[in-house]
Amino acid sequence: MNLIYYVKQSISINQILSEKLQISTNLKNKLIRNKCVLCNGTITDTRTIVNTGDIITVILDYPPEDNSNIVPKHMILDIIYEDSHLIAINKPSGIAVHPSILHFDDSLSNGIKYYFDTIGLRKKIRAINRIDLNTSGLVLFAKNEYIQESLIKQMKSHIFYKEYLAIVNGILSCKKGTINAPIGRKDSSIIERCVTSSGQNAITNYEVIQEFNNYSLIKCNLITGRTHQIRVHMAYIGHPLLGDSLYNNSCNNLINRQALHSYKMQFVHPVTKQKILLNADIP
Repeated sequence: MNLIYYVKQSISINQILSEKLQISTNLKNKLIRNKCVLCNGTITDTRTIVNTGDIITVILDYPPEDNSNIVPKHMILDIIYEDSHLIAINKPSGIAVHPSILHFDDSLSNGIKYYFDTIGLRKKIRAINRIDLNTSGLVLFAKNEYIQESLIKQMKSHIFYKEYLAIVNGILSCKKGTINAPIGRKDSSIIERCVTSSGQNAITNYEVIQEFNNYSLIKCNLITGRTHQIRVHMAYIGHPLLGDSLYNNSCNNLINRQALHSYKMQFVHPVTKQKILLNADIP
């Protein structure tokens, strides 16, 4: 797992790492300390000045990391995409992304840890995005720290596109729109969120795809990524998600969890610079 940079002008290694490759100071120091930055095949450091025609190699697979904090658990993974830097999984509902007290050894991260062990990859488990226990769909994992940093930057700059499919109660009068309403923790609850003036900025774009008998299939694009954002926003405008026991008071026997699926992702691959478009089939 190497990153290659072809030098086009006289410049320092520090400038290449910080400005051209946008590597954080923390990761840059790790790479230099572990002798993972090479100029024409020779170990170098940040003070070195390189010239046109030089080839800089950054070894991303620096010494193995301790990932023993996560218990490996064999599970069948629906792998949508994988290369030496990334792996994307279509997560079923009923599985948490991260381990917790209630899901110490049966989260998706436990399954990824087991898979990493089978392919001999000693890396921390780095989930790029998180979806709720009972939400299905795409979850992306980075196989090294550089990829994680790069994709988080893309999220902050809105280059990383995430699209969800949901079924909501009712027929929306406005078939396409933006919900811009801050979300915060609901008083006296450690789980439930609500729209509140004291909350964090939250923006959801939505569009109706199809209408049924008092239900609507919508697609949502998240501009921000707050906990329960789609569920809270749709309930706020009077169209809660079908099957959402936390934010929808109406009972139904159509589905036993919120009808929400992480359907599509698009981002720029941090190494190849190619656009990656991923889709996960609806269960």
